Amino acid sequence: MGIYSEYLSKAMGFPEITAERKEMLRRISRLRGDRDVLVYASDLTKNAQTQIEYSDLMPFQDQLANLAGDSIDIILETPGGFAEVVEDMVRLLRARYKDVGVIVPGYAKSAGTIFAMAADEILMGQLSALGPIDAQIMSNNKRFSAEAFLEGLNKIKEEVTASGRLNAAYIPILQNISPGEIQHCENAQDFSKSLVADWLTRFKFAQWKTHSSTGSSVTEAEKKARAAEIAEKLCKHSDWLTHGRSIKLADLDTMRLKITDYSADSALNDAITRYYTLLRMGFESTNLYKLFETINAQIYRFSIPPGTQPPQNPAGEIAEIQFQCPSCNNRLQIQANLNKHADLQQGNHEYPVDTDVFKCPNCSTETNIAAIKLQIEAQSGKKVVK
Repeated sequence: MGIYSEYLSKAMGFPEITAERKEMLRRISRLRGDRDVLVYASDLTKNAQTQIEYSDLMPFQDQLANLAGDSIDIILETPGGFAEVVEDMVRLLRARYKDVGVIVPGYAKSAGTIFAMAADEILMGQLSALGPIDAQIMSNNKRFSAEAFLEGLNKIKEEVTASGRLNAAYIPILQNISPGEIQHCENAQDFSKSLVADWLTRFKFAQWKTHSSTGSSVTEAEKKARAAEIAEKLCKHSDWLTHGRSIKLADLDTMRLKITDYSADSALNDAITRYYTLLRMGFESTNLYKLFETINAQIYRFSIPPGTQPPQNPAGEIAEIQFQCPSCNNRLQIQANLNKHADLQQGNHEYPVDTDVFKCPNCSTETNIAAIKLQIEAQSGKKVVK
């Protein structure tokens, strides 16, 4: 029986999934030499703020504060996001740790790939994938590759040079392009490549002392040249054709970028695969869309029904939820009890523990608010009870 089927057959709830997930983190830490472990993961399938963004810096730093070692593994699952935020995260890591590993059990695309390049060691399995790092630009409500944009302009220039005239079909296109947009694309591409080249040289290649083929010493210039070559390849949209393309172990080997294949270690492979399976199950069974986690602590982000505010006082005997009906806009307060002896406060409405579906007393619209219950239980460490 596969690991996913095994866990499904146990019909585990969110608390059980969480407990088992934490145990797998402990196991990964032990197998990796008792290193610190921090998970930064998003559900790539949800329509939410799953990308790497500025609001992630505070919880990322908060979870780092729970750790005390001198080496760390980051378990990374992300669709990408802002490279500028990745730069800040890497600075936080490198200010504390001499040795940083990045474990990619699933996907670390775009800015996630840039993140991985800041590691001393990158660990991937047979299902793992990185992605191209060509910068994505938003203009006129359209998202496109900066490199593809620049290549398109160069083709127009070459055509004009060769023919001595400008095709009239290009005129309306060029009229909508400003010099600032062109410079922005060039800067974005250069930024991605410079981060990767710098980090590979300083961290990944720091212990690269001799050439495996000749045994001769590796110079600093050779490290920089190899790093620049890899950065250029990862950024070349024309090679990958689409920003969502998966870059696998074999592709990275062809680039001469050494990756640790954790599937070669049966115990580590089992622990990482089990953790990732549980992570995916946690995403699939709830409205959880982003997770910052260590062995002993976690911060969850849930998508919640429109008009619902985060729960107040989730550490006491009750948690109060500010709710606005999506149909009639009726505003009211729902009380979730964390102690079965807690009294219903005046003006509050009782949380529907049995169904998680709240029925508006004004218009009878039913709204599933299970995500709020999960958030309360995650923050308080207690179950919502009748």
